[in-house]
Amino acid sequence: MRISVSSDMDEPVARLLVAELRRRGHDVREHGALRPGADPQWAVCSAAAAQDVAEGAADQAVVCCWTGTGASIAANKVPGVRAALCTDAVTADGARRWNDANVLALSLRLTSEPVLKEILDAWFAAEPSQDAEDRRNVARVGRLDAARKTS
Repeated sequence: MRISVSSDMDEPVARLLVAELRRRGHDVREHGALRPGADPQWAVCSAAAAQDVAEGAADQAVVCCWTGTGASIAANKVPGVRAALCTDAVTADGARRWNDANVLALSLRLTSEPVLKEILDAWFAAEPSQDAEDRRNVARVGRLDAARKTS
């Protein structure tokens, strides 16, 4: 899978994330502080990683900042992106399953190595729900994106 990763700081957990994704066989594209010369501001690098997903250059993205909040906000401004801030495996599973999230947002402050691996395990194991109500909700989010484009 092609995964774009961004971080506004070159923190050990961000480097571990990239290494873990590659260890799992993913093709990783780095943004922000993870790529020399790139703009590391969370709004810039998170949007860049999310844009990769929206344009089809990446299948999914993982965006990181100190709390994960700014990264998720910036990513969610990109139409077609459904970013979820996940601090545990249960939340990651639900985000993929019920929300069909395509961008995972992580906190550099809160995410330890064991928690990171648990979150990634849950994220990649979960499949988007085919339940009609869940699909209708995801479609509603898509219509919100479409309405933003035209206004």
